[in-house]
Amino acid sequence: MAGRAASALLAPLVVSAVLAGCTSRPDASPSGQPSATPPASRPGESSTGADDGTAVASGLEAPWSIAFDGDAALLSERDSGRILGLDADGDQREVGTIEGVTPMREGGLLGIAVRDDHLYAYFTAGDENRLERFPLTGEPGSLGLGEPETILDGLDSASYHNGGRIAFGPDGMLYVTVGDAGNSPAAQDRGSLSGKILRLTPDGNVPADNPFEGSPIYSYGHRNPQGLAWDDDGTMYASEFGQDTWDELNVIEPGRNYGWPTVEGIAHDYRFVDPVQQWSPANASPSGMAIADGSIWIANLRGERLREVPLDDTSSSTEHLVGEHGRLRDVAVAPNGALWVLTNNTDGRGDPGPDDDRILRLDLD
Repeated sequence: MAGRAASALLAPLVVSAVLAGCTSRPDASPSGQPSATPPASRPGESSTGADDGTAVASGLEAPWSIAFDGDAALLSERDSGRILGLDADGDQREVGTIEGVTPMREGGLLGIAVRDDHLYAYFTAGDENRLERFPLTGEPGSLGLGEPETILDGLDSASYHNGGRIAFGPDGMLYVTVGDAGNSPAAQDRGSLSGKILRLTPDGNVPADNPFEGSPIYSYGHRNPQGLAWDDDGTMYASEFGQDTWDELNVIEPGRNYGWPTVEGIAHDYRFVDPVQQWSPANASPSGMAIADGSIWIANLRGERLREVPLDDTSSSTEHLVGEHGRLRDVAVAPNGALWVLTNNTDGRGDPGPDDDRILRLDLD
């Protein structure tokens, strides 16, 4: 699967951002399992250890993913195809532009990750989604992109359900979320890579210990997964957009089937793995996620909130920033342990303010 293919200004802003927090009460869902019920927003209140927040940067255009290279943050912009650099002091510059990016509604330059002085980028290119890596040249503050190498190509693309989150797991392998690209039955077809979470070596090869011999598929039966994170024990979590009924938080196990499109949410069907938590799409639409301070933190788009799920009780959750900053696309843990939260109001579905889009820094106790 390895191969070859092609390779801003941010206005710095430091302002205070109010953190609105409220505890969601797990109620019984129609399945009899807990699902989050959204409480009223109470500005200024937080029930956990997140602070009131600070905006690190503004003026971003449809940003999608944050990755850290040492103390320097890298950011992808979906429609422009730009990779932007932002250091710990808030200084920003354009690192490079990914050639061949084709923006199409939800498609474009999506997830990025950094490993061994290389930037990995997942993006829509014409009628396919592909994954490339680029040597990072120069030093922090003057980084550039070297010649690209194709890690994976030929993934189905569409104007929606492209997946696109990439992350390196604690095993050193590269995990890739791939949406169903509007072809729901493909999620159940192990001959297709659509509607799957993939596991690759950093070079794009299939690991020998993958659950299906010779296949990059790690789990299947997904609609549009967009968040990946691991706890200290190596347990893998993924957030997933449902259709009309339930969005999901799943524990991902190798070779397991997560049910789409046969079921959505908790189904109590022995053939499928049930989510550990589910939410109405109006209160969720979960995208990027991170684990810090004993909790899973999930950025939500339509729900316009940062959801905190404690690792010691994954059936419960607490909500922060409810309606305060609009759509939230990604959350990442900075080297100093703070959370960086990425707003996403300029993606064509939000209501952007004069400073959008922004990165918010939340310091945890």
